[in-house]
Amino acid sequence: MKCLILAAGYATRLYPLTENFPKPLLKVGEKPILDWLVDDLVDTTDIDEFVVISNHKFVQHFENWKNNKQKTRPYEITVIDDGTSTNETRLGAVKDIQLAVEKLNLADDLLVMAGDNVLNFSLSKFVEFAKKKNTSCVMCHEENELKKQQKTAIITLDGNDLITSYEEKPKEPKGNLAVPPFYCYRACDVKRIQEALNNGCGYDAPGSFAAWLSKQTPMHAYVMPGKRYDIGDINSYEYVKSVFSR
Repeated sequence: MKCLILAAGYATRLYPLTENFPKPLLKVGEKPILDWLVDDLVDTTDIDEFVVISNHKFVQHFENWKNNKQKTRPYEITVIDDGTSTNETRLGAVKDIQLAVEKLNLADDLLVMAGDNVLNFSLSKFVEFAKKKNTSCVMCHEENELKKQQKTAIITLDGNDLITSYEEKPKEPKGNLAVPPFYCYRACDVKRIQEALNNGCGYDAPGSFAAWLSKQTPMHAYVMPGKRYDIGDINSYEYVKSVFSR
């Protein structure tokens, strides 16, 4: 399995902090957000390569991070430049994933995730869940506030954690399980990203491919055993820093 980290956004809501610096490398506690995600997976899984997708504006920051990374076991870090330099010309998350798959000829199972979230639990549990189910999987958590439900992906499940409906930003949500940007894709499903794009799949939100895929093949969802801290603006960043400095 390889891990693909989406880090090509421009984080305009965090300006001026991120005007000239990428959000995934902002520090939380003693280390960058990206290190919280990578270090957990290095310690608890056998992932052998981390692919970081950056925009052109910030690519050197990620190269510097890669070159200074202290490794506790052998693994590769590959940084990909998606060629964009402004928020207005961004490719979108699904096209960024496809770019990495094509450029590196990725043929493994993929753990795909956004590079701007901090978790208080190990992602290894999610990876194990996906291996057991032997399907592509998403993570989910309860979200009972309608306004928040309408801004994210909402799924419903059966008694075996099989996804029975999957909607991006629904006006009238069918359930209360929200999907954060963490996905385990089987190798055979990764090959279908271009097919999805050709068939009208959205490409800006990272979950658009998962939503499309769930209508083509059985998928399961892992209910998160802990909290996810989404760093969307200055207030949420300050809050996460306070939580992780305790």
